[in-house]
Amino acid sequence: MKALDIKDWGAVANQKVYLYTLTNKNGMRVSLSNIGAAIQSVFVKDKNGVFDDVVLGYDTVASYQHDPFYMGTIVGRYANRIAGAKVEIEGKTWQLTAKEGGFHHHGGKEGFNKKIWTPVLFDKSEGLGLTFSLFSPDGDEGFPGNLQVTVKYTLNDDDQLTVEYSCETDKSTVINLTQHAYFNLAGHNKGSITDHQLRVDAKQYLPVNSMIVPNGNLADVAGTSFDFSTPKPIGRDIDADHEQINLGSGYDHSWVLKKGRSQELVLAAQATEDKSGRKLTVHTTEPALHIYTGNFLDGSVKGKDGYAYRRREGFCLETQNYPDSPNKPHFPSAILKASEIFSSKTIFEFGLK
Repeated sequence: MKALDIKDWGAVANQKVYLYTLTNKNGMRVSLSNIGAAIQSVFVKDKNGVFDDVVLGYDTVASYQHDPFYMGTIVGRYANRIAGAKVEIEGKTWQLTAKEGGFHHHGGKEGFNKKIWTPVLFDKSEGLGLTFSLFSPDGDEGFPGNLQVTVKYTLNDDDQLTVEYSCETDKSTVINLTQHAYFNLAGHNKGSITDHQLRVDAKQYLPVNSMIVPNGNLADVAGTSFDFSTPKPIGRDIDADHEQINLGSGYDHSWVLKKGRSQELVLAAQATEDKSGRKLTVHTTEPALHIYTGNFLDGSVKGKDGYAYRRREGFCLETQNYPDSPNKPHFPSAILKASEIFSSKTIFEFGLK
């Protein structure tokens, strides 16, 4: 039986914030909030039938307001990095909000992860869920065009959490959205994720420069620390003496799923955790999968249940376009024109190995 619980969670600048908990017939529970359109928790069974929360997050609205790690939120307008914090669109250059180091990162000073979204509940044959909508005005963090964004979460009885994105603009702009959940299949407060087995369905990845921006090349994973074509522990090569590993302090790179944009749903990755027996499978229409292994989590903030998340205690499987696509014409285009609708889908499916 599907069920819904709504909690009044507080307010930000007189905008109400809620925590919505969806439950499917198997007892899987997903909590979502309209602050950052965040996935706050995901409770799934282990091999013994015990439920645990497998995503990192916070217990309060204030923690999401001050969160430096994009914990479980929607990132945009442009996820990841843009070199020089500038984009050229139809012959005109736009200056974006820049971080120290001279690049744009994850939407700017106040990206979509800090916004209060407008929620609408639905209960349909395909599942129970919420659609979050957001208006981003022309010039927001330097981006051109009034942008209308929707993110639709659907929980079904096959233990799939589907995330669907849709955007429209009145002026050509660039768009790259992602879901920035940190997973730990043993439980959000169960320590290191380096023993998780990971398989990534990709033959190439995008090497980066010292700013962690792709250098424009596509490199083969075969024979390198970036080869997850067959399952291996995340931690096996995470500290290898490899230039790219050193630059990212571990994995903070994008794997190539497609050479161009399309609506074809492809397998991106599968992760498993032996002690719990849990499995996470990710399918997406996006051309890249950015894997981040929590290298900069440092115990400085307290998450749910007062637990301080430390280095490599969560990993992200961020489905998205290639980072810095606006500055690399041979990468899949990130331009959204006024006559077009951007759409994308990612499915997070939970199960047992």
